[in-house]
Amino acid sequence: MERFLISGIQQIGVGTEDFRKSWDWYIDMFGIDVKILEDDTVAERMLPYTGGKPQQRHACIAVSLLGGGGFEIWQYSKRKPVSCPFTISVGDLGIFAAKLNCSDIAAFYRELSAKWEHCTSPELLPDGTPCFYVRDLYGNIFQIVENRKVFINQGRLTGGMAGAVIGVSDMEASVKFYSEVLGYSIVRSDSTGIFSKHDIMPGAGMNCRRVILASEKRKGAFAELFGDSTIELVQALERTPRKIYEGRYWGDPGFIQVCFDVTNMTALGAFCKEHGHPFTVDSCPDGRKFDMGDASGHFTYIEDPDGTLIEFVETHKVPVVKKLGWFIDMSRRNPEKPLPKFLFRMMGIVSRQKK
Repeated sequence: MERFLISGIQQIGVGTEDFRKSWDWYIDMFGIDVKILEDDTVAERMLPYTGGKPQQRHACIAVSLLGGGGFEIWQYSKRKPVSCPFTISVGDLGIFAAKLNCSDIAAFYRELSAKWEHCTSPELLPDGTPCFYVRDLYGNIFQIVENRKVFINQGRLTGGMAGAVIGVSDMEASVKFYSEVLGYSIVRSDSTGIFSKHDIMPGAGMNCRRVILASEKRKGAFAELFGDSTIELVQALERTPRKIYEGRYWGDPGFIQVCFDVTNMTALGAFCKEHGHPFTVDSCPDGRKFDMGDASGHFTYIEDPDGTLIEFVETHKVPVVKKLGWFIDMSRRNPEKPLPKFLFRMMGIVSRQKK
C-alpha cells in the first residue's frame, strides 16, 4: 500500500450562534488571530450530515503562531443554528471539550480569571499534565493544558488546539480506532475516577474511565506548527451517555469535528476502508481539487465507533500574501519537509493587518 502522512491536528471545528462574537472572543481570550482562510459559500458536499440539502455557511480557519491546531469557526448563514437540546455532561458521546496549548498554566490562569469568570482553578490530568478548564461565551468547554514547546514566540501564553476530549461508549473499540487509524498509539494514562474536582460540567464528580493517547512525532509540511497533540477518551461509568449531535446537523453549535492534515488522501482512503472506517464524505471523488475560498485541497470524513466526525484535509494550495498572488503549491514540495517559519511569520503579519 502507498504511504500516507497524518501531520497533526489541523483544526477543531467550533459551531457557533454568532460567528463575529466568537471570532472576537477567541482573539481576546486565547490570541487565535492568524486567519488562514475565510469562506461564505454553500456546503454542497456534506449532505449526509446536513439533512440531505446544501447549506450556506460562514466559516474561517484561524491559528496561533505559538503552535497547535487551528479553530474552524462556523455558523449557518441561512438556517438558525440548533443548540444541543440537553445539557452536555462528562462522557456524552462526541467531542465535549477541546484542548488548548498553554506555556505556563499558573500565569495564564491568573491572566484569564482576572477578565473572565468561567474558569476553574488549576489541577492535574491523570498523566500529570497541569491544566484548568474554561467555558466560552456559548458554553463550549476548553481544557487548557501546559505545553512548554513554542513554535514562534508571540509574547503570549496560549497557542492553538492540542487535542480533544471525546466521550465514548466502548473504550477498547475507541482506543483501537484512534491508535490504529489515527496513530495515537502511545497510552499516557489509563485511569478510573472522577473527571474533575470542579463542577465545570455536569457529571464531573462521577466515576469514569479516562485514557489519554499520544502519537509518535509527526512529519509533514505543517507538522512543526501543529505540534504534539493528545486524544483523551472518556467513558462514563455511572450514567448512560447521550450522543451530542443526535438529531442535529454538522455545523450546529458545539465541537463539530477533529480535522487532521494529511498527505496522499488516496492511500489514506484505502487504509481507512481496510480498517472498517470508509470515507462517508469525499469532496473530490473524481480526483479534482476543491476550492475553499483562498485555498484549495481535498477533504474527507470518517466516523469513530460512536459516530464522532473525523475530517482529513490534504492541502494543495495555501495563501501567504493573497494581494501579491503569493501562494504555496504543496504538490511541488517534499511532503515530509516542514515549511520554513518565515512563511508563517508573513501569514501572521498580513492577517493582523486585515483585522
